Amino acid sequence: MAKSSVAVPEVGVPAAQASCPCPGTTLFPYPPPRGAGIAAAVVRRKCGLQVELGAGAAGLLGGACWGVESMRASSPTHAKAAAALAAGAVDEERAAWMVRHPSALGKFEQIVAASEGKRIVMFLDYDGTLSPIVDDPDAAFMSETMRMAVRSVAKHFPTAIVSGRCRDKVFEFVKLAELYYAGSHGMDIKGPAKASSRHAKAKAKGVVFQPASEFLPMIEEVHERLVETTRCIPGAKVENNKFCVSVHFRCVHEKMWGELSESVKAVLREYPKLRLTQGRMVLEVRPTIKWDKGKALEFLLDSLGFADCSNVLPVYIGDDRTDEDAFKVLRRRGQGQGVGILVSKHPKETTASYSLQEPAEVMEFLLRLVEWKRLYRARLRLQ
Repeated sequence: MAKSSVAVPEVGVPAAQASCPCPGTTLFPYPPPRGAGIAAAVVRRKCGLQVELGAGAAGLLGGACWGVESMRASSPTHAKAAAALAAGAVDEERAAWMVRHPSALGKFEQIVAASEGKRIVMFLDYDGTLSPIVDDPDAAFMSETMRMAVRSVAKHFPTAIVSGRCRDKVFEFVKLAELYYAGSHGMDIKGPAKASSRHAKAKAKGVVFQPASEFLPMIEEVHERLVETTRCIPGAKVENNKFCVSVHFRCVHEKMWGELSESVKAVLREYPKLRLTQGRMVLEVRPTIKWDKGKALEFLLDSLGFADCSNVLPVYIGDDRTDEDAFKVLRRRGQGQGVGILVSKHPKETTASYSLQEPAEVMEFLLRLVEWKRLYRARLRLQ
């Protein structure tokens, strides 16, 4: 894999703090309750739904079925989700789901036991993992206590933030120069501006890797067109994440989702080298290259000097379907060779082994990991 290892200066872009009106929208938490997910799965089968489509694919050009039903499946504001909640089916489904994906806090000792003789490397998503999901993506600020927790983790373990956001924007939110940052779903990677002396085995040199650089002019052009074409849809917000474009519909009334989906697909018909994917209340336009958060995880492990090593334990925490690519990589590494943790209050299909309910539990897990490492080092000094 080609890569460049060069020192680069710290960069950051101020995040705008704008309000986001949400006209007539009643929001349910994502991921959807299991009952709603089953109903949506039936619709998906009938429609021949693909979660991820190339711009030239027949599914993208095949009407509103993919757009609206897929948007509903990941963003339930409709009555079926409320009915599932009222029926009490959620608790029963969640209990069964928790057996398959137990709490990372409840299984903490089991997780750290897997790190015996290995180096833990931390990978963290941002939105919904380190910060709460909010209506305005520009206002997704992490708390100071969460920042302190991440800083403490980075003192003990090499740590990377892996996000669909623009790398500069994520850095502006996190404000920790000692971390690795992988923005645009891993298509924009930068090493730490300052290396921790404790990570002696890791490569301290700054790392920059941008596998989709040739798409920058096209992404900029599509961003401008999507801003213009969605201007008439109240609540729609188009975000330029450098190597991908995000169309947020959290503040769009559900009756407008079909129009929004068709507007996005109409633009993409002219760009066969771009593909349409979906995340948490967002449609995302990305290059067709075979690169995702899983590839970014592997690249970062290589950059840290852990390529094909069995003495490393990567731990990845994320809440979105785009994090599944990283969870799959960890699963393929084999038993005890990686830990995937999904952040979710509701059952959903996942390759992750463990779960946490919300960012507050993520912070608790990180702090417990730090305290465990401190005690471990203290015991070593006494021997």
